[in-house]
Amino acid sequence: MMRTRTQYHFPRPPSLSYTRSNRKWVRRATVFISCFAALAQVPTASAHSVTGSAGFTEVHGAALAIVGVAIVGGTVGFKRRDRLTPKLALAGVFAGLVTTAIGAVLFDALSADVQYSAASMPFSRSLYPLIAFAVGLTIMIGSFTVGRFRWRARPRYTGLGFLLALWVTYPYLIPGPTSNSHPLGYLLVLSLPIAVGYILYKDARHVIRDVARDPVARRFGIGVAVVVGLFFLFITGYLSVFPEEGIPHESKLVVLPVIYQLVSWPTLEIVQPHIPFFLAVSPGLVTVVGLLSSLIGINAAIIARYWRLEEGAGLAEGTAGTATVVGSCTCGCCGPLVAKIAILAVGPSLAAPLYWVFVDPASPLSALFIVGSIALFTGSLIYSIESASQSRLSTEFTSAD
Repeated sequence: MMRTRTQYHFPRPPSLSYTRSNRKWVRRATVFISCFAALAQVPTASAHSVTGSAGFTEVHGAALAIVGVAIVGGTVGFKRRDRLTPKLALAGVFAGLVTTAIGAVLFDALSADVQYSAASMPFSRSLYPLIAFAVGLTIMIGSFTVGRFRWRARPRYTGLGFLLALWVTYPYLIPGPTSNSHPLGYLLVLSLPIAVGYILYKDARHVIRDVARDPVARRFGIGVAVVVGLFFLFITGYLSVFPEEGIPHESKLVVLPVIYQLVSWPTLEIVQPHIPFFLAVSPGLVTVVGLLSSLIGINAAIIARYWRLEEGAGLAEGTAGTATVVGSCTCGCCGPLVAKIAILAVGPSLAAPLYWVFVDPASPLSALFIVGSIALFTGSLIYSIESASQSRLSTEFTSAD
């Protein structure tokens, strides 16, 4: 018998009819969202200092981020009630994501950086290797268990889990300065996008190909990927448009070795203090940020395609889709943001353990954000595709009966 390959075909989007009152509400919502999107650009253009630029503080950045989240949540809610067309809903969600990203960047740039001393460490750094191997072993056991009992025919999922576990344990597998330039470190970083790309090729290429043919979904996915990529660069400090006090006003264009994600990479640094502008780019940064942004962008494009087609797949898919869209605006680099929010909420002394566990570059858990984000968005992408496929098969079976 010949094996037939499962093809994913999306039905045509149903036509939507709107009353006159709904059209009036849509026009008002468009003006409302456009005003907030324009307002979101003002603080960035007006900022002239990292501390209290033009009267702005971290509170204004936090408020702007909350407004962005409210725009996203409100747009999703009105979309579920069929008060917005999919295209207008996507525009509202994108405006909310941009507003949230700008607010989070302002909050991070305008809030004070607290310097922690070694005396505030909750435990000795000698426990870091034990924590790293415990976390790595847990990830390996979890990946093996899921692969053995849930995805026995797809060992590539277990392989990805083992690769992510090695990211956590690598600095202690090869201790000392040797790990900064060891070939195994470069192999781990460069093999990660290959492993994720292989999984997407095997399990999602048909859906991704169909989604890419929808111009609205394609533009939305690319836009979200760009916003998340820029957000990540701003939060991690590799991109900045905020002037810093005490820095000489001289332009620089240099290449320096910088450790980023396991190993040292040649990093191009561009400094233009008169603009102001700072950018640092390395192959490791492009690999990690590109992979994470691409995964989020593909997830967003698939959700946009589902919205465009009005595929009602039940509560599970709607919840997953909303979580994916909202997660796209908050996924940049949550470690430093969480640390700063904790400082404002409970004070520097109580927030010190959070810093040393998750933000300290020497901590093995500082890599958990990257590892967890890649696993989360790869898994959510596969899950959304599997859920849509099962929903269509169930609908076809019911119709046949």
